[in-house]
Amino acid sequence: MLSTLFLRNVPDEVIESLKSLAEREGMSVSAMAVKELSGSTRRADTPALLGGLPDLGVPVDEIVAALDSGRNAR
Repeated sequence: MLSTLFLRNVPDEVIESLKSLAEREGMSVSAMAVKELSGSTRRADTPALLGGLPDLGVPVDEIVAALDSGRNAR
């Protein structure tokens, strides 16, 4: 089932950005807005997903050092 959503008070710059994105992707502004909203709503569950992961006891500074090392190797 699909619903209809009407948005009010959307700033002009947001509309212009949506138009630019939609044109670049070859889609309507409405389709682009739905695509962007879909992506945003998927991220809404991220904290719950992360909260359900096991704590492996790896110190944060060790993770950051490994990331830095990998970036510096590029």
